[in-house]
Amino acid sequence: MPKVLRIINRFNLGGPTYNVAYLTKYLAPEFETLLIGGMKDESEASSDYIVKKLGIDPVIIPSMKRSINPFNDFVAYRELKKIIKDFKPDIVHTHAAKAGTLGRLAAFSCNVPVVVHTFHGHVFHSYFGSFRTTIFKAIERQLARCTTAIIAISDKQKDELANLHKIAPAEKIKVIPLGFDLDRFRENGEQKRTSFRKQYNIDDDEIAVGIIGRLVPVKNHKLFLQAIQYVLNNTTKKVRAFIIGDGEEKPAIIEQAKTLKLKYFEGSQSSSKAALTFTSWIMDVDWALAGLDILCLTSFNEGTPVSLIEAQAAGKPIVSTNVGGIENIVLEGQTALLAGVEEPEKYCDQLLKLVENDNLRQQFSLKGWNFVKEKFHYTRLISEMQTLYHTLLH
Repeated sequence: MPKVLRIINRFNLGGPTYNVAYLTKYLAPEFETLLIGGMKDESEASSDYIVKKLGIDPVIIPSMKRSINPFNDFVAYRELKKIIKDFKPDIVHTHAAKAGTLGRLAAFSCNVPVVVHTFHGHVFHSYFGSFRTTIFKAIERQLARCTTAIIAISDKQKDELANLHKIAPAEKIKVIPLGFDLDRFRENGEQKRTSFRKQYNIDDDEIAVGIIGRLVPVKNHKLFLQAIQYVLNNTTKKVRAFIIGDGEEKPAIIEQAKTLKLKYFEGSQSSSKAALTFTSWIMDVDWALAGLDILCLTSFNEGTPVSLIEAQAAGKPIVSTNVGGIENIVLEGQTALLAGVEEPEKYCDQLLKLVENDNLRQQFSLKGWNFVKEKFHYTRLISEMQTLYHTLLH
């Protein structure tokens, strides 16, 4: 049985954690997998429950963290080499930037036959200045030259990696979208909706607009607040906004809410009717989505945002910036309204249009599930990865 050593940066809430969990669990018994992860940031929600729920007990390397630290990174690299020598994998498959750098260097050093890396997004714009971005691109190009296969999670991402950023030739990049267990978003929807709306005191005639994710600069929550203010000033409906998540940017977002004179509330329960509620992290995303009416995403840069796939599974219409692989995971004009990052006025108008038009929200809701139920199911992910591994091993 071929052995796979799977390495991920950290187990934070998001698509990469689901991806490695499903691959580790369901590639067996055809492949034996050992899952390795680093430490998540303190501001991030833990997603340990995702892997533990599947009966997976990953090995944690405490020195492998998101931030760059030469000492910690060298310690993590040494630890990865030791694990590779003990486990003797046929394939080392790394996920995301830090694990991709340290894991691939360790694999190359140990002469592992097959080395695969998945880009779950990239940091080649909207994260760092031009100098650091140039350095990161140069590092990724060097790593890609020795990597057996690169995986992109959308056609758009493959095009950017191959043609825009020139990280690797197109023939070396295979597109394998993420896969999830989406059935929970179709179960007990009315019960969950009633529960969520009762907890946050949302009336039946109020439209709940939400955004889900880390509160970090790249997520551009300032555009979300700008759009909410615009809608509140122009709509004929009752509208409430919910920011679900947490992170380093929260104080700045609160300051902007004050500047925009948006009344806000922080907490897991609300008897108030504040226009804006900060809920912090909600682990039962299916429960939250059931209670919302529209899901927003305002990011400057994305790979394949899980929240949009889950929203469609839950039958929720979407308003999003058109970045990264988003155009590959929604049906524009059928499940989502999109606007460019440089088009904030259009974004605000798109949200107002969806708030005002009950029939349009209903139409989008009906098409979402049919679009995502097979395209993003984890069984498709497993099948495509098995095929790729067998091809690379032979």
